[in-house]
Amino acid sequence: MMNVTSMGDLARGLTLKSRATDIKNQIESLSYEMSSGKVQDVSGHLDGDYSYLLDMDRNLSRLDAFQVATAEAGLFTDAMQLSLTTIDDAVGRLTSSLLAYGTSNQAVTHEHASVQARNELDTVMSALNTRAGGRNLFSGVDTDVSPLSSADTLLTALEAELTGLTTLTDITQAAEDWFNDPAGFDAVIYQGADTTLAPMSISENESVSIPITATDPTLKAALRDIAVAALVSVDGLGLPNDLRTSLFTQLGSELANTQDGTVNLRADVGAAEARIEQAATRNAAARTSLEYSRKSLIAADPYQTAVQLQTVQFQLESLYSVTVRNANLSLVNFLR
Repeated sequence: MMNVTSMGDLARGLTLKSRATDIKNQIESLSYEMSSGKVQDVSGHLDGDYSYLLDMDRNLSRLDAFQVATAEAGLFTDAMQLSLTTIDDAVGRLTSSLLAYGTSNQAVTHEHASVQARNELDTVMSALNTRAGGRNLFSGVDTDVSPLSSADTLLTALEAELTGLTTLTDITQAAEDWFNDPAGFDAVIYQGADTTLAPMSISENESVSIPITATDPTLKAALRDIAVAALVSVDGLGLPNDLRTSLFTQLGSELANTQDGTVNLRADVGAAEARIEQAATRNAAARTSLEYSRKSLIAADPYQTAVQLQTVQFQLESLYSVTVRNANLSLVNFLR
């Protein structure tokens, strides 16, 4: 006797429903791969070996961090370059004026020279107090503190040092001594840190250092000569016209030499800017290469995926046809 195994209507319906669910899941997975270009089952595609993929992800994360670092370093150096350019321009303008004013003994000309010097002092000190990205540029590690106090404070302190002096040598020496004295400019006017900024990392094995603060000798020399020029014509010092002329002439010559120093500072910052830009370009190229490799590692074959999608869609359509026919079965139809 032959045993006949049959499937009840309920079991058949559950089987068809389960199969339909499986096919729908396959269609969803293949549709994702078609739209995204990468496999959905990464573990199966890599046979469970994630080591290479994880290594690439770590490298991409590091490059993301360096992208932020180079952007911040670029912002910092660009702002510093702009500040130094402003200072250089101010020094250049005053140098020309002082050398020209020094040829005249007219009191009104001296007054104008001191007024211009005071204006340029404000410009230079404002440039040194510039902030970029929430950080002060010339305060060393104390980037949350403005490096210099006000121009009025500087002029008041310096005037006290120069009062009573009556010769060009004494005045220029006293100004130089006060600016170089740790208890002078550095203690009264400079509010930043003695420690310069730490080098900024811009790639895996490269960093840039910008050890410039408002106490840089070149910047202090510019502030000193401009401040003295601003004080030459004040009534408190009571300097005669011939001494004022001599002071303006000498200060103009010294500022011309100082301008060479500001140009060198700008060149140093410019070199740092170039290195940052080069590092950013290399990092971007490395990131592009890694992203391409990562994409290739988990990429889905578009032709194969399209064929599989068409196949399972046909299977689903066939299953629906079977399901409809199964649903139309009845005793009457069966007996016919």
